[in-house]
Amino acid sequence: MDQALGLAAQPAAWAALATLIVMEVVLGIDNLIFVSILSNKLPAEQRQKARRLGIGLALVMRLVLLSTIAWIVGLKATVLDLGLTGPLDAYGKPSFETAFSWRDMILIAGGLFLVWKATKEIHHAIDPHPAGDLFDTSKAMLGFGAAIVQILLLDIVFSIDSILTAVGMTEELAIMFVAVIVAVGVMLLAADPVAEFIRRNPTVVMLALGFLLLIGAVLIADGFGVHVPKGTIYAAMAFSAAVEGLNMVARRRRAAAGAGTGGH
Repeated sequence: MDQALGLAAQPAAWAALATLIVMEVVLGIDNLIFVSILSNKLPAEQRQKARRLGIGLALVMRLVLLSTIAWIVGLKATVLDLGLTGPLDAYGKPSFETAFSWRDMILIAGGLFLVWKATKEIHHAIDPHPAGDLFDTSKAMLGFGAAIVQILLLDIVFSIDSILTAVGMTEELAIMFVAVIVAVGVMLLAADPVAEFIRRNPTVVMLALGFLLLIGAVLIADGFGVHVPKGTIYAAMAFSAAVEGLNMVARRRRAAAGAGTGGH
């Protein structure tokens, strides 16, 4: 208790907390997009339950991982080294590495899963004779248990990435706990509006799947030692979302203009 009060009196601790909350919220966007897409493929009465359960599991997993912080840090130790490296880049560092830690292998596995899942959903969207229409959210195309299992698998990957980010920004466990709880709380509040927005704007699904494909590729690259700055990735995603927003506005105005012309 005294330690917590001591931290509360330090401006640096508040700055670290604010920064970490922002980072955790940004990192949670990936998780939220995945949960929204999967939950929208469930029957309408199960969607909110799946979103809340999936995000709740993410919170539990992050808090459990924070409680085993020493083990999490140990995941960065090399456990498999193939002895290969790519050519040196402009900074004299190998372009890729084949010395893998458990973290690397988890990121690669999670990235491969995301690439597979996003590719499969994109294929369903463009297949002229699909078994089920990706954009038709009026009927279920996924079982509740299957959705929760897939959400849980990605929760593991995103949780480890989230906790390692927290460890790299502060050494205070109390700050990490508060930041994670606040960030997951924001995800919980945003889950229903985000999922409803995707449901009402079906073309956004393809953009979101493109984001998941990009994130999967970045996770795989990270596992191989190729570190792409997170800011670059999220800036590209924000730009793409802004362009799609302009397209949506343009479509609605054209539709409104067409309806007005037809009315006369």
